[in-house]
Amino acid sequence: MNKKRIIFVDDEALVLQGLQRMLRPLRDEWEMEFVDSGAKALERMAQTPVDVVVSDMRMPGMNGAELLGEVMKRHPKTVRIILSGHADKDLILKCVGSTHQYLAKPCDADSLKATVLRAASTENSLRDEKLKELVARMDRLPSIPSLYVQIVEAFQNPEVTLDQVGEIIAKDMAMTAKILKLVNSAFFGLRRQVSSPSEAANYLGLDTIRSLVLSLNAFSQFEALPLGEFSIEGLWNHSLNTAAIAKAIALTHDDNPKLADEAFIAGMLHDVGKLVLAANYTKQFDQSLRLASDNKIDLSVAEQEVFGASHADVGGYLLGLWGLPVSVVEAIALHHSPGKSIQKRFSPLTAVHAANGISHEREAANDPPSFTRIDSEYLTDLGLIEHLNTWRKAA
Repeated sequence: MNKKRIIFVDDEALVLQGLQRMLRPLRDEWEMEFVDSGAKALERMAQTPVDVVVSDMRMPGMNGAELLGEVMKRHPKTVRIILSGHADKDLILKCVGSTHQYLAKPCDADSLKATVLRAASTENSLRDEKLKELVARMDRLPSIPSLYVQIVEAFQNPEVTLDQVGEIIAKDMAMTAKILKLVNSAFFGLRRQVSSPSEAANYLGLDTIRSLVLSLNAFSQFEALPLGEFSIEGLWNHSLNTAAIAKAIALTHDDNPKLADEAFIAGMLHDVGKLVLAANYTKQFDQSLRLASDNKIDLSVAEQEVFGASHADVGGYLLGLWGLPVSVVEAIALHHSPGKSIQKRFSPLTAVHAANGISHEREAANDPPSFTRIDSEYLTDLGLIEHLNTWRKAA
C-alpha cells in the first residue's frame, strides 16, 4: 500500500516542531513534510503530488483560506484541511468550497489521523466536482452563530460554570426564547417549568445546550424563506426525534456521555442539507421530493438523480467547516450510506443511521411516506444487527 503524502503548513516553527513530534509514530503510514509558508507549500506541491494538505488558518502573507483556494485550483484532487486555534467564523466561511474539513487546535495525533483518513475517505466517496459546483452556486449558506462561538470559547475554560454559559445565552433574547420554548415542551418532559437559560443548562448539560444553539440557529436562518413543498416544521420535528433516538441508542450501547452527545448533535443536524438545497434550489428540490414519492425511493437517491449529490453530502461538506468533531461530520455525511465509513465499530454514525431509519418508520403513516431503510448489511458487518429491536424499544 502506498504511503499517503501529507504536507503541513504553519508559520510558527514551534508548532511545526510539535506536529513533527506528535506525528512521529505515523511515519510508517504517512510521508510527511513540514513547511512554514503557503508559498513554500505550493512550490513543493508543484514538484511532487500531495494527497493531503493541512494548513494553519492565520499566517502572514498568504493565510490558510487563500492557500487552500490556490491548492483547489492547481491540485483539485488534494484533500484540504484547515487547522486553526482561532474560532474566526468569517475566515472559516471564506473556506467554503475550498476546504474539506476544519479542525480546531489543539488536537491530538489520533484526532488528526482520524480527520485526515475520514476526509480522504469521504472525498473519494463523493462525486466531488458536482458537489463543489453545487455548493459554489449557492447564495444562502448556514453560518456559524456568534453565540455558538462564544459558548465554545467559554468551554475552553475548565472552570466555566453552567450559570456563566446561561448568562452568555441570555444576552441573545431570540435564542433564549427559542431554547426555553423547546426545553419546556413535551419533547424534554421536564417535571417543572424552566425560566432561564442557566436553569436549562443545569437540567440538560452543556453539550446538549450547545447542540441546541447550533441547531436552532441553523434552522432559524431559513424560517422566513419560501421553501416550496418542503416543510421546515416537519424537518425540525424529525430532527428532534432522530437526535433523541440516536442518544438513546448510544446510551444503550455505551455509557460514554461524549458518544451520546455527539450522536445527539449529529441527529439534530443530519438533515440540514435538505434545508440548504430547498433554500437555494427550491424547484429542483421539489422535483426530487416528487421523484422520491412517485418512484417509492429514498429522497437521497432522488436528490442524487436531480443534483448529482444528496442532502447528506451537502450537509456533511458544509458542516465540516464548522469545527465539529470528525465523528459528527461523518454521521451527517454518511447517514444514508454508513457502509462507506472507514470506522468498523459503533460510532455516532451507527446511532444516527439507525435512529433516522427508526424515526422514519414511526412517521410512515404521514404524507408523503418515507422510503428510508436501515442498512442491515452494515449493522451485520459490525455485529450489531441483533441490537436493532432493542434500539426500537429504546426509541
